[in-house]
Amino acid sequence: MKLMYITNQPEVALIAEEAGVDRIFVDMEYIGKQERQGGMDTVQSRHTVEDAKILRGVIKKSEILVRCNPIHPGTDKYVSSEEEIEAVVQSGADVVMLPYFKTIAEVQRFLSIVKGRTRTCLLLETPEAVEIVDEIMELAGVDEIFVGLNDLSLGYHKKFMFELLADGTVEMLAAKFKKKGMPFGFGGIAAVGQGALPAERILAEHCRLGSTAVILSRSFCNVAKMKDLAEVQQKFAQGVPAIRKCEAENERKFAFFRDNIMAIKEIARKMQ
Repeated sequence: MKLMYITNQPEVALIAEEAGVDRIFVDMEYIGKQERQGGMDTVQSRHTVEDAKILRGVIKKSEILVRCNPIHPGTDKYVSSEEEIEAVVQSGADVVMLPYFKTIAEVQRFLSIVKGRTRTCLLLETPEAVEIVDEIMELAGVDEIFVGLNDLSLGYHKKFMFELLADGTVEMLAAKFKKKGMPFGFGGIAAVGQGALPAERILAEHCRLGSTAVILSRSFCNVAKMKDLAEVQQKFAQGVPAIRKCEAENERKFAFFRDNIMAIKEIARKMQ
């Protein structure tokens, strides 16, 4: 499973890369975000294309994923989606993520700008997107999908974003993704043993549902609250192996239960 971490700081990105983080996440999204997430304790990074360029110059092993803004026209405050996404592609990003879409037309426009020059990831985080997910997966050029629990839970008027795990929404989507062979991920996790919903329980769901990606949340490593890079390095050096160990244990359990049910079916077949 790909681990992603949001930062535009080269020193922190290098620490994350060395610890085994698979993707450095540059977060340029801000248009409309404050209005829909007002009052929530969410990250609004305001990263830039220049940040992506700088990281491209220092990151060697990890991928660079850039989240652009939702599809939008140009105004006197910001450039159009065409200009923004073109700049992201030219920055050397490995993956470009489209957030907060609601229509097929928005996704088609995004794909037409990227033109297959990078991999694409759709951030599915509106009820409207859920309704058209089958059609979206038929579009050529969609490489993976990530379920954004924050905004999607707001769209469904939930009080806690992980309600979408409990009520079957994520499981329903995962079944669709797996049937289509579409790589997908969802949500974020804190360090093992931490979080309102402990990280190890969320990781178990990732394993059960067949997820391929997760974000290391701000609570995993909140750089703003750390005194120096040595503390950041220690956090990653301890936290990433703990997640990988938990992930491996989940996979072993999953393999056991899968093999067990196969054995039961085989014994039952012979006894018929």
